[in-house]
Amino acid sequence: MDKFFEGVAGKLADRFAALAGPTLAFWVGGALAWVHGHGGLTGIPDEVSRAVNRLSRHSAAAQVLVVAVVVIGLVASGLVVRHFSFPVLRLLEGHWPEPAGRLRKWLVARHRRKIDAYRARLQELAARVIDDEGVATTAELAEFQRLDRRLRRYPAVHERVMPTRLGNTLRAGESRPVDKYGLDVVAIWSHLWLVLPEHARAELTAARGRLDAAVGGFLWSVAFFAFTAWTPWAALVAAIALVWCHRRLLQERGETFADLVEATADLYRFQLYEHLRWPLPTSPAQERQVGRNVTTFLVRGSDRNVPLYVVRESDQPPVWVNPAQ
Repeated sequence: MDKFFEGVAGKLADRFAALAGPTLAFWVGGALAWVHGHGGLTGIPDEVSRAVNRLSRHSAAAQVLVVAVVVIGLVASGLVVRHFSFPVLRLLEGHWPEPAGRLRKWLVARHRRKIDAYRARLQELAARVIDDEGVATTAELAEFQRLDRRLRRYPAVHERVMPTRLGNTLRAGESRPVDKYGLDVVAIWSHLWLVLPEHARAELTAARGRLDAAVGGFLWSVAFFAFTAWTPWAALVAAIALVWCHRRLLQERGETFADLVEATADLYRFQLYEHLRWPLPTSPAQERQVGRNVTTFLVRGSDRNVPLYVVRESDQPPVWVNPAQ
């Protein structure tokens, strides 16, 4: 699914607008760090005036070329960050190389212990909040809701748990349709995408774009540490931006995207079945098997005689009648 959205490109103007803000903020911050590291604002006017004088002595074509090089450099730096957004997102999700295997296992085990503790406490509170209505205190009700929200951001099965919060959030949204309907939306996402209405596609694309932009902000924050060579306060700015991008932007936008993926399966899975001419399920229990069968059929194909496709009158070819007869 990540590769799919990576290939869904927007218009050039929209992409440039998404790049321009963080890119300009990074380089303006870098310029301020350079100014601070070279004596502050006192010597800057002289430096600027000398640079302007040197540039003015060149021809108009040379001046345009200098401006073009600066603009191209800004755009190129933004494109480089955008290029690395996808692999960095994979790392932030917890898809790490083999040398980090031990750390990954330790973090996954830690999250699994949290899940077990949350579920055990939720069961205790459920007896008072749900079974005995009116018995739970306000604090217990708030704790129940908080634990329920936390568990929603974890996959239901231990084998799917990821080592990071962002990875668990996205994995939960992707795998919950499997638990509810037996439908693996990651495996058949291209098919589901083609039956979505335009407004649903736009919402998903926009949500994924905001998530990618948050990853870009994370990368710019890491890169800002390089300016500590000129001034130490750049490290403080970079650290604050890094924490903010990870905790606020990445997590919130990851939750929004995960919820939209789940909602897409909730609302539009029947459109997929109908386009495949697949018999619709008649109960939630039956639908889990139907979802598994549809996933297997789309991924691997099938030569079974069951189920029989639903053939509509509109599927029948028209009968040609000779007007001369």
